[in-house]
Amino acid sequence: MNDKLGQVVKFPTKKPLGRIMAIASGKGGVGKTFVAVTLARALSELGERVLLVDSDLGLANVDIQLGIHPDLNLSHVMDGEATLAEAVMRIAGGSTCLGGFDLLPGSHGVSSIAELGEREVQRMGAGITALSFSYDRILVDLSAGIGKTVLKIAADADDVLLVAVDEPASLTDGYAFVKLVRTRNPDARIGILANRVKNKKEADRIYQSFARACGTWLGFEPGKAGAIHEDGAVKAAIRAQMLLARHAPQAVALGDVETIAHLVRAGSAFQTHVATAVEA
Repeated sequence: MNDKLGQVVKFPTKKPLGRIMAIASGKGGVGKTFVAVTLARALSELGERVLLVDSDLGLANVDIQLGIHPDLNLSHVMDGEATLAEAVMRIAGGSTCLGGFDLLPGSHGVSSIAELGEREVQRMGAGITALSFSYDRILVDLSAGIGKTVLKIAADADDVLLVAVDEPASLTDGYAFVKLVRTRNPDARIGILANRVKNKKEADRIYQSFARACGTWLGFEPGKAGAIHEDGAVKAAIRAQMLLARHAPQAVALGDVETIAHLVRAGSAFQTHVATAVEA
């Protein structure tokens, strides 16, 4: 590996850093990557220049969901064959077009990438931070679980969006993720997004499970980032390897993600609170 990770972009003198948002889940199979892709498009529609980073190292699937075949990906960057900026590709016209965004693809089946050392993790984080000079927001689609690379990137991010479904393993593993991130960064801004819900009652139940557990044991309540309804159009779009906005522009789930995009832009999705019980 070489030092190209630290040489990805020129630093404009007046452009502020774009916010880095990690999108996470305690376990796999909860729709995290769909959320990342669809939210990237929705934020772009609101006028933000967005970069989506697929950091699911070794088992990336953003490119699969989009039906694209990148020439370069994160494994080439980590091997010193390309810079982060060189590996970025344009989706739906790229980040300068409304509804388009840039993508830094992840890698497939590269175990050495999935087992990065501390130095490599730090360099990758520094490279992502450098790229934030060129975007309004960077979304990082993390691997599921609580690996050291995942926790490092999440703890260093400006905001963390945790995707959860109404299943015991998702709730339990999601809480473990929140606990470990807050251990690394006690000030971490974390929002809970309930995915594939049948109704508002189910969405509230998912959020309240986190609020009670975090309030009781960690002394804070995470932000409420909204919910996405169960929608057959989502599975159809994934099978068709298309953006949901193109495959089914009237989909209920798409409207939900657009609502979440407004919460993300306003920052209210990540407004954590000191638990009432702790204050008492």
